[in-house]
Amino acid sequence: MIPEIKKILYATDLSENARHALGYAASLANRYGAGITFLHVIEDTSSFRGSLMVNVLGEEKWKKLVEDNKHKVIDKARERVTSFCDEVSVDMPSCPFITDEIAVRIGHPSDEIMKQVKASDCDLVVMGARGLGPLADKLMGSTSKRVLRRCGKPVLIVRLPKSERD
Repeated sequence: MIPEIKKILYATDLSENARHALGYAASLANRYGAGITFLHVIEDTSSFRGSLMVNVLGEEKWKKLVEDNKHKVIDKARERVTSFCDEVSVDMPSCPFITDEIAVRIGHPSDEIMKQVKASDCDLVVMGARGLGPLADKLMGSTSKRVLRRCGKPVLIVRLPKSERD
């Protein structure tokens, strides 16, 4: 049985490695006529930091400040993801793709990716791996590793070519 790929979840941290991985997602989407859901996760602030701010500002003011800023941050991140998609589309005019959704979440990246996998019922997850430092060839990023371990769908993890990592 040959699997059908109709929905691709592309998780991005907007890095150069993520840009490279988008090339693979766009190519696969173009080849299979699939749509791409773009997901960017903003890491949530620690609860310790939040409790400190509650002590300084008071609980009501802190909650209002967090809620007001949450929407601003999500809107700004959505603009960055849209801009990122537009830039890549210009670089790959022969490889058009359909954008199903642009989602921006706040939380722990691997948890939010897994929630989006279930919500969008995707057929494939594409994401970049960030190997940093001298162990880069031995390790992949912790987020990609967690998603790979937990995901019931196929996951394509794309690394930057060695020439671009140096």
